[in-house]
Amino acid sequence: MAKTVFKIDLNKRPEDQAIKTHNRWHPDLPMVEVFKPGDEFRVECYDWTGGQIGNNDSANDVRDVNLTKVHYLSGPFGVEGAEPGDLMVVDILDIGPIEGSEWGFNGLFDKNNGGGFLTEHYPEAVKSCWDFHGIYTTSRHIPRVRYPGLVHPGLIGCLPDHKLLAEANRREAALVATAPDRVPPLACLPYSETALMGQMTGALRDKAAAEGWRTVPPREHGGNCDIKNLSRGSRCYFPVYVKNGGLSMGDIHFSQGDGEITFCGAIEMAGWIDIGVGLIKGGMAKYGVVNPIFKPSPVDPHFDDYLIFEGISVDEHTGEQYYLDAHVAYRRACLNAIEYLKKFGYSGEQAYSILGTAPVEGRIAGIVDIPNVCATVAIPTKIFDFDINPNSTGPTRQVSGVDVARAS
Repeated sequence: MAKTVFKIDLNKRPEDQAIKTHNRWHPDLPMVEVFKPGDEFRVECYDWTGGQIGNNDSANDVRDVNLTKVHYLSGPFGVEGAEPGDLMVVDILDIGPIEGSEWGFNGLFDKNNGGGFLTEHYPEAVKSCWDFHGIYTTSRHIPRVRYPGLVHPGLIGCLPDHKLLAEANRREAALVATAPDRVPPLACLPYSETALMGQMTGALRDKAAAEGWRTVPPREHGGNCDIKNLSRGSRCYFPVYVKNGGLSMGDIHFSQGDGEITFCGAIEMAGWIDIGVGLIKGGMAKYGVVNPIFKPSPVDPHFDDYLIFEGISVDEHTGEQYYLDAHVAYRRACLNAIEYLKKFGYSGEQAYSILGTAPVEGRIAGIVDIPNVCATVAIPTKIFDFDINPNSTGPTRQVSGVDVARAS
């Protein structure tokens, strides 16, 4: 087994750990440890909220979660010899839940506190809790579904340099300025008050906290990409911007559908990752890499039967025609799938959570046929213990008396 180089105590807050996590990206974050190419090591990670969500039947914690404190990342870790312009090769050798914490959660966030992909339809906070049974998961809040996990880090990447840091802050501030009072906001700008900056202290820490990136979106360095196929056996190639690279990770998911559409959209968990590292010198220029590239896991769950729902770029409320808008089209595909699942007795929130947590496949089927993009969402039929396929007699109610946890 790989040596554990970053250990956490789930009975302590992230702020109280001996070796501190970080919840901002900044080029001056000191390395926790520097490894040689070819080394392997284990990293433990908090769930993305740092323990703010409990295994209970109330969604008050989801409603009230402090989103300026989230994404407690383990790291950064360096690779000896890594220089700007290289590619860091990162192998995800194995991954799983921390012993004694074999459960996870999914949440729909309140519109006034982050929202989600379908926040106009589902604006209130709800939660589902999921128990892990080896490779499978089930939920007391969403009955009659069971699926194998595709465990992966939702968030992984290397540190940006000062130039990229400043450029992303500039462009995101310009976006927010177009609608500064929007709820939820158009982007999450630097916010120093709740910044946790790893091992930084004093004035250097305060300066970095004031300009460090929030961890909410993906950017050129990687970050919060939420790619469900980055599971055991995956290999990632991350652009290197600073000396030693500075690899950090966290936000582990037990299972997730393409798009992580509920925002707190996967089955979130505390876990560990076994990592192997290497380098491709000058790899960014050699391969024309601007954003990370990766090879998916060879041990993905394999389903042989799907029910696929289409959506097009026409607004569901107003009927407004959008021009080749993939966001609108995928939203319509998801809404069509939700309406279908409701016919079997699921609440809208339960169906929405299934799309966020199950290994559904999202696709852009057509993006050239003006004016409509065709997007699809494919649901594996075998995750249900009943037949969801259309038939001549119509759907029958399969679920009753159970629902997601709601906020009081």
